[in-house]
Amino acid sequence: MSENEVKDPRIDGIKTKIRVVPDFPKKGIMFQDITTLLLDPKAFKDTIDLFVERYRDMNISVVAGIEARGFIFGSPIALAIGAKFVPLRKPKKLPG
Repeated sequence: MSENEVKDPRIDGIKTKIRVVPDFPKKGIMFQDITTLLLDPKAFKDTIDLFVERYRDMNISVVAGIEARGFIFGSPIALAIGAKFVPLRKPKKLPG
């Protein structure tokens, strides 16, 4: 972040809601568990709002969400910016 940029105070609140699980699924990995963020309506809304504010005026017509986390966050972002939502999964995991 540059000297002239002001850090959004919502970011620290969001960070505190993400649980870090050490050594999962294997030793040395620090898994970022977002289920704790999803349990907090304000933190979840703040997360979506930050993305929407960033991308609202960029004339985006389609948001692609990859697997589970992409589905959770991509859908409401697409809805809020007036874009289509396309879920992306591994081959043959979705009928379309």
